[in-house]
Amino acid sequence: MTDMSTVARPYARALFELAEGEGSLDAWAGRLEFWAAVVSNPEMSQRLTDPSVTRQQQIDMFEAVVADGNDDYGRNLIRLLVENDRLSLLPEVYEHYETFRSDAQGEIEAVVRTAFPLSDEQQAGIAASLSKRLERKVRLQIVIDKDLIGGAVIQAGDLVIDGSLSGRVEKMQHAVAS
Repeated sequence: MTDMSTVARPYARALFELAEGEGSLDAWAGRLEFWAAVVSNPEMSQRLTDPSVTRQQQIDMFEAVVADGNDDYGRNLIRLLVENDRLSLLPEVYEHYETFRSDAQGEIEAVVRTAFPLSDEQQAGIAASLSKRLERKVRLQIVIDKDLIGGAVIQAGDLVIDGSLSGRVEKMQHAVAS
């Protein structure tokens, strides 16, 4: 079975190159994010995958939902995805597109898992430190994870910084076991 991420990447690359050439990276990002949400909606997904619905009906149904702000490129993409039975790939296409866009704009998203909410000052400090270390603009995504007990785990690309209490306990357990 083919990895969906591998299949989605060329679509995202082509869209990124189109959007970059048009100077509409952010507009396409918003469009793809919305489309990904539409196909991820359980009710819409069920309708789009119903075997009694023809491909043209799928195209018409999807276009009716996303019609605002759609252009010829968007309509052609929808048609292509439906005809190749790949409309459900839109969430993966969006994720890859976002990676390409962030790289081109010198940005990176960092996921900060923390046991407790962070103040604006703490978030700004983390973003500034990461930005200096990674030499890129950093966007933070904060995730509250009570299992961490305390501290935080930060992941930005391949970089993982585990400053959580549960991580420290785990390290001590390994050290004692060795």
